[in-house]
Amino acid sequence: MSLRNTARALPTLLRVGLAEAVAYRAEMFVWVLATTMPLVMLALWTAVAREGGGGALGRYGQSGFTAYFLSAFIVRQLTGCWAFYEMNVDVRQGTLGMRLLRPVHPLAAYTVENIAAVPMRALVSLPAALVALAVLQPRGLTRDPALWALWTASLLGAWSITLFVNLAVGCSAFFIEQSLKLMDLWLVLYFVLSGYTIPIDLFSPRVQSLVDWLPFRYQLGFPVAIMTGALGRQEAAALLVRQWAWVAATAGVTAVLWRRGIARFGAHGG
Repeated sequence: MSLRNTARALPTLLRVGLAEAVAYRAEMFVWVLATTMPLVMLALWTAVAREGGGGALGRYGQSGFTAYFLSAFIVRQLTGCWAFYEMNVDVRQGTLGMRLLRPVHPLAAYTVENIAAVPMRALVSLPAALVALAVLQPRGLTRDPALWALWTASLLGAWSITLFVNLAVGCSAFFIEQSLKLMDLWLVLYFVLSGYTIPIDLFSPRVQSLVDWLPFRYQLGFPVAIMTGALGRQEAAALLVRQWAWVAATAGVTAVLWRRGIARFGAHGG
């Protein structure tokens, strides 16, 4: 399972992954609909701002909430991943053994399959969000090219953390029966602490200081903060370093769980 074999198989894996996404486009559409919580929260928080006489909550007025939650919707669609479910099924049904016989590392295959689905998700979801941004013209989006460059790096970091968390939870299926419950717990914390339902800067300073050191913010809230101009260049660059430290940490945990899990899988005749 060398890097050379993976590189050679990459175009084929991407084509297969895209073909599967197209084949299961109805399921993909349902998945997109299941991740529209930022649009629900947009309606809720703009109503709160409106009922408050048009005043601001923190730095957010109606236009600010519009920019924030439309940005959150875009980031969520571009960084989503469900590799944990595929891994869980493969481990439970023993089909992981077939993947192990292929010349491409299974974790690389899961990764490429999820990358291949991104264009389909973008095609389904992003046009509506981009049209809304163009029509509403919220003033909260950054116009700094350097920040957009940092945003691109943060988007890749957010996707990487989400991927490695998915793979780590998938690897936990080697050890525990109810591994999907771990993802349920992670998602509960993600919904609250990532900025997905509540902008992080509406939390108290004490909670914000805690969230700064947890990975959830770097899965969504950090790219959104860059996109909406909430961060300057230096602060964004410093947080980007912290985000990629989480990428390295989650990758390391995944590698350890995979090595120990695959040894257990082989020992039990998987």
